[in-house]
This record gives sequence, structure tokens and C-alpha cells, in this order.
Amino acid sequence: MLETLITIAVLHWAVLILPGFNFLLIGQLAAAGKRSTALAAVAGMTAGTLMWAILAVAGVGIVFTAHPAIRQLAQVAGGLYLLQLAFRLWRSGKAPDAASAAAVPTHAGALRVGFITSALNPKIALFYGSVFATAFPAHPSNTLVGLAVAMVFLNSVVWHTGLAWALSRPAVQRAYLRHFRALNRGAGLLVGAIGLKLIAGTLLEFRSPGA
Repeated sequence: MLETLITIAVLHWAVLILPGFNFLLIGQLAAAGKRSTALAAVAGMTAGTLMWAILAVAGVGIVFTAHPAIRQLAQVAGGLYLLQLAFRLWRSGKAPDAASAAAVPTHAGALRVGFITSALNPKIALFYGSVFATAFPAHPSNTLVGLAVAMVFLNSVVWHTGLAWALSRPAVQRAYLRHFRALNRGAGLLVGAIGLKLIAGTLLEFRSPGA
């Protein structure tokens, strides 16, 4: 059991430490506003991660494989949502101040964004499904399955919470506010690129003979 959990942990951490949209979102929120706002986004992200991990062990990856149209629809929805976020980032104006507190999302808004960006990414379920299928024995016990799901959830909480604390340091916030517009536009371009890549990849997959 321990060997299986270690294998899953290594694979999961190898993916977690790669900078991606979650890193970008946490960085934006942590540097732009209160640390608690970024932590609210972390709560949403990790809730979405837990949902996909549970669905993965329940066999949703098999469903996505057997019915790719379902996965493709979810991926297109996720890509469109990221494009909407990218548009909002690009149109950001001057840095937020006491008179412009609305520029920083509320806790509920950050929680919602964090959850939706994870919930609209079915590739997370495919990743967990492949990792679990690779690491699990032929007939894993309920205890092993429960521990594996709990572990990947805890890994996600630890990593993303650590990012929120590190990226909300005063020095980081001061640098962010000095270059607010440029950083937001750069972030918008990156988020938009991720969304377009997700949609384009899905459309190419849909058009291919094997789709």
C-alpha cells in the first residue's frame, strides 16, 4: 500500500509544480489583494480537484474514453470560460486602490472562479484516472482508494496554499502594483492562449477520424 501511495504522490507532485493556470490565478489574486482572497480561490480549486479525483476512482475516465463527445463539450466550455477571464484581465485599468476596491474579487467570487476553472477541466479526471490505473493493484481495497484520494487532495491544498502565502508577500504586492496593467495584460494573453489551445485541440480531435 505504501509503495502505491508513494508512486501516486510522486506523479502528482511532478504535475503540481509545473506552472499553469492555477499558478497564474493564485498569483494574480495574491499580489492584487488580500491573501484571504487567494486562499478562497485555493479552496475552490481544491474542491474541484477533490471532485475530479472522486469521479476518477468512480470510473468517469472510462466514460470520457467511451464517449469523447462528453469530454470535448466540457473542454470547449472550459476554454470559453478562460477566454472570458482573459478578456476581463486585458481590459483591466489602473491598479486598485482604496477608491477602487471592486477591482479585487470578493471571497465568494474568488471561490467561484477557482472551482469553475477546475470543474471545467476534465483532463484532471483523465490524469487521475491514468495515475490511479497505473499505480493501483488489480483489486485495490477501499482503504487504499480512500487514502489515495485524500492524499492528492492534501497535496493540492498544501501546494496551492503555499503559493498563496508566498505570492502575497508585501514585496510581491508592491512590484505587482507598479506594473499592474502590463502584468494583467500579460496574464490575459497567457490565459487566452491556454483557452484557445484547449478549444483548438478539442476541435482538431473532434475532426480527426478517430475522434
